[in-house]
Amino acid sequence: MSWGTELWDQFDNLDKHTQWGIDFLERYSKFVKERLDIEQTYAKQLRTLVKKYCPKRSKEEEPRFTTCLSFYSVMNELNDYAGQREVVAEEMAHKVYGELMKYSQDLKAERKHHLQEGRKAQQHLDHCWKLMDNSKRKFERECKEAEKSQITYDRLDNDINATKSEVEKAKAQFYLRTHMADESKNEYAAQLQNFNAEQWKHFNNAIPHIFKNLQDMDERRTVKLGETYRSFAEAERRVIPIVSKCLEGMVSAAKAVDMRRDSVIVVESFKSGFEPPADFPFEDFSQNLSRTGSDGTISNTPKGDRDRDRDRDAAPGSRPDPKHPMSRTKNKLWLFGKKPKAPSLEDFSHLPPEQRRKRLQQRIDELSKELQKEIDQRDALNKMKDVYEKNPQMGDPTSLQPKISETICNMEKLRSEIHKNETWLSEVEGKQSSRGDRRHSADNHHHTPQGRESPEGSYTDDTSQEHHAPQQQRTSPPKPGQPNPDLHEFDDEFDDDDPLPVIGHCKALYSFDGQNEGTLVMAEDEVLYIIEEDKGDGWTRARKQGGEEGYVPTSYVEITMERNSKGAVTYI
Repeated sequence: MSWGTELWDQFDNLDKHTQWGIDFLERYSKFVKERLDIEQTYAKQLRTLVKKYCPKRSKEEEPRFTTCLSFYSVMNELNDYAGQREVVAEEMAHKVYGELMKYSQDLKAERKHHLQEGRKAQQHLDHCWKLMDNSKRKFERECKEAEKSQITYDRLDNDINATKSEVEKAKAQFYLRTHMADESKNEYAAQLQNFNAEQWKHFNNAIPHIFKNLQDMDERRTVKLGETYRSFAEAERRVIPIVSKCLEGMVSAAKAVDMRRDSVIVVESFKSGFEPPADFPFEDFSQNLSRTGSDGTISNTPKGDRDRDRDRDAAPGSRPDPKHPMSRTKNKLWLFGKKPKAPSLEDFSHLPPEQRRKRLQQRIDELSKELQKEIDQRDALNKMKDVYEKNPQMGDPTSLQPKISETICNMEKLRSEIHKNETWLSEVEGKQSSRGDRRHSADNHHHTPQGRESPEGSYTDDTSQEHHAPQQQRTSPPKPGQPNPDLHEFDDEFDDDDPLPVIGHCKALYSFDGQNEGTLVMAEDEVLYIIEEDKGDGWTRARKQGGEEGYVPTSYVEITMERNSKGAVTYI
């Protein structure tokens, strides 16, 4: 069914319909974009999860138990599954979303062209109708004038008192009006004929052609949407075989778990090879003693048994060494690495330097915007005052003076606040610069820091960033200043029943002897856990696989921070 023949008078409705079609296509494009964003985010989170629970290990630390091996196989399959989600997102981005956006732009241009042609055709027909209508009105007007001149001529011709000149003049006027009416009639007939011809062309040629183009455009849009629906599903269906293989790999990994093999591995790992000890023989030392009466009877209980009973009775009453490291409690660390919240201050001095700098800069920007508003208001009031002074009837200029004075006072207050915050900001930036210079100097000249105090730290939820130490040559860099911590602080930090959480891991680029108190010995290429980041003095707190903790030079290790690690503390 053709739009040109059935909808010849529905130009406005077709205009609205084609616009709705483009809007619907763009809405579907937005849906696809949000869907592929979900796929990309899902894949990224899966990869982060795999990286968190499947860190790189040396050959000596490779797990041997089937449960661990199967778990890492599941992680590998999950990583491949995340790759397939990325493939789905890429397919949707290029074959669906990209094509839809390009096609939408083409549709808009094509629709605009067709509608412009339709409006031009309608304007041409309106112009022809206007010419015809003007000629018709002119013809009607000339006929009425001719009738009036004829009545005047007949009246003067029958009047015996009228002079011959008056009759001749009326006759000439009558002939002139009649001639003008004939010319208007001919012009009106020509314009009418031309309008009818143009109207026939408009509704039988121009409009059907334009509406046919609009119909073709709308039908192509419908077909394109159907194709993109199919492509949307195909992007998901193409990865189903590989996803099925990933799931089959996970099932195979689950089947590979062998409890007997794990038990054998435990036995092989801890078996000593010695035979269990035999029973101790009873040694009777009472053979040479004389027995006189029942009171002198020697107990038949073996001495060894009595000794064991005494030891067993004494065991529950034994008390641990009060100086044992595990009996001490931590005094200087806060739960989950988070300090008690300090009260807010006007200059944000309770915040760490970098956060303080950001808050001060934010406040300066806000005050600057308020100052600009006050300046604009002052200028507007001054202009209004000038208008009132030039035109007193519009208002009293003096009535604006209090408002102007108030605005100027607000401006001065804002400038004072900005200056005060800029002073604090300069102070913070100066401290940060000097602290960076001191750290650089300590790295180059081996200055020993005077003690290590807990820096102002802040807990952050954004743990998605990773910090990688730059690659260095295998020449041992200069050591930072040796830490000189308080011994009681180390006792509190290291001898705690509740160790700090792991926030990352590092690989030793060089060996370190760790001769000073609180430092940790490490070999080249050894992998350690990070439990506390560098606080600016060149030392990072780490933990070995066996649980030993201490500080190592930051420049000696390559650090990788874990994503989404709970309890991670970032020092700014």
